[in-house]
Amino acid sequence: MAKHTLSVLVENHAGVLSRVAGLFSRRGFNIDSLAVGVTENPDISRITIVVDGDDYTVEQVSKQLNKLIDVIKIKQLDRSESVSRELALIKVNATTTTRSEIIQIVEIFRAKIVDVSKTTLTIEISGGSDKVAALEDMLKQFGIKEIVRTGMIAIERGNRHIKANNDNEE
Repeated sequence: MAKHTLSVLVENHAGVLSRVAGLFSRRGFNIDSLAVGVTENPDISRITIVVDGDDYTVEQVSKQLNKLIDVIKIKQLDRSESVSRELALIKVNATTTTRSEIIQIVEIFRAKIVDVSKTTLTIEISGGSDKVAALEDMLKQFGIKEIVRTGMIAIERGNRHIKANNDNEE
C-alpha cells in the first residue's frame, strides 16, 4: 500500500466535508490526513486528503467522490509534481539547563519558538512530514507535553493548477 494525496475541490457548503469523509469511512479507508480550506474563490473549498491504499482502490474512491453533488474536481497529486507541507505546534518541557539545547535544535530545523513559559517552549515547524517527525523525534528526550499537527496540504508545482471547470492549465 502506498500513500496517495487527493486534492478535491468542493462547493463551500455545510455538510460537504461530512459526506466526503463518510464515503471514505464506508469504503473502509483510514484517512491519514485531512485538511480543508477556502480557495481563492470563496464559493469553493479545497480538501486535501492523504490515504493509504492501492491504486485501484484509490481510483474507485475517486470515482465515488465524483458522484457527490458538491464535488467539483478531484486530482490525485503526484509527489514529484506537487509541493506538500504540514504545520505542527510542539510544546516541550524546558528547564534552565535544557533551554539552550532545545533552541539550537529548533534553529537547525528552521522552526520557530512561538511561546515561552518558565517550564515549556512551544515550537512551530512547517515542512514535509519527515521533517516534522524528525524534529518531534529530537525533542522527545526533553519530554513532549503536547503536539498538534495540521495534516498535509499540497499544491501542484509551477504554472499547473486545478481549475473548477475540469481543465488543468499548464
